[in-house]
Amino acid sequence: MSIEIRTLTDEAEWNRYVERSPHGTVFHRAECLAVLAEHAKGARHLLAGFKGQEPVGIFPVTTLSKATITTVFSPPPGFLIPYLGPALLDSGNLKQRKAEKRHHRFVEGCLDWIGTEHAPKYTHIRTSHGYADVRPLAWSGFEVHPQHTYAVSLDDEDELLMAFSADARSNIRGAEGEYEIDLGGRAAISRIIEQLDDRYDEQGESYLLDGAFVTDLYDRLGEEHVRPYVCRVDGEFVGGMIALADESRIYRWQGGAKSTGELPTTDLLDWHIMREGISRGCREYDLVGADTKRLNGYKAKFNPELRTYYSVERGSRPMRMMARLYKQFS
Repeated sequence: MSIEIRTLTDEAEWNRYVERSPHGTVFHRAECLAVLAEHAKGARHLLAGFKGQEPVGIFPVTTLSKATITTVFSPPPGFLIPYLGPALLDSGNLKQRKAEKRHHRFVEGCLDWIGTEHAPKYTHIRTSHGYADVRPLAWSGFEVHPQHTYAVSLDDEDELLMAFSADARSNIRGAEGEYEIDLGGRAAISRIIEQLDDRYDEQGESYLLDGAFVTDLYDRLGEEHVRPYVCRVDGEFVGGMIALADESRIYRWQGGAKSTGELPTTDLLDWHIMREGISRGCREYDLVGADTKRLNGYKAKFNPELRTYYSVERGSRPMRMMARLYKQFS
């Protein structure tokens, strides 16, 4: 039996599949995809594959059209969303050959639907790091580029702290009683984004993420999934971090700008978020990125594991060159 590709409109049904998939993330949730499409001025397509009535996988894409050129993204560019792409549902006890055939037919079916309905000149997909087998995309003509992130396993709090570097432990222990961290709302998001914008200005760069996009994410996903943490000293804001969360992971998304004071604010925020993650039953703290050399020294001090995910693209050579120039100047 072949894989039937359907476009879903029921967000609750879609989110149930996201939660069932080992590759699903908070970024795959229908609410996040809707906000992305709205701010990108594109169209959201919730593609799902079925073998009979059994769901096989999901594949969210956004189409962007200008003049006569249509492009397809998962996720759309410019919003600092690290992962998206296809997510498979548990294939149960299928043997490897059958599981791979199902996977291949699902991806091939989604790409056929995209090609038939939209005929894109360029397609770019970035997978979650749980989605390790990108061969079906490579076999369909995509160029595959590995990328990396760090993930900290969340288990016992004392063991977690002892695995940190000596300076991280010293920063955390030495600041006890000098600060407070709490969970904020829309105002906290605006303050964190403002601090990041100021920090980028100091470095002669532009922070391109629109605060309205982040507050819209908060409004649609809610504080269960969008968690703006604020660090204060004597009631005054000194730093913040906007984390995103799903049932099993917390993602270190935006924030961590250098504080103007002497307090190791970023270390304290990361530690607080990890501790809260343990209490919420999350198994990982994704540090979101391990390919920027100047930042890796900081992230590596939490003793994370290196994880691989993939950026894949397909299109004519001029379109690929235009996409790379866009990324470079962004």
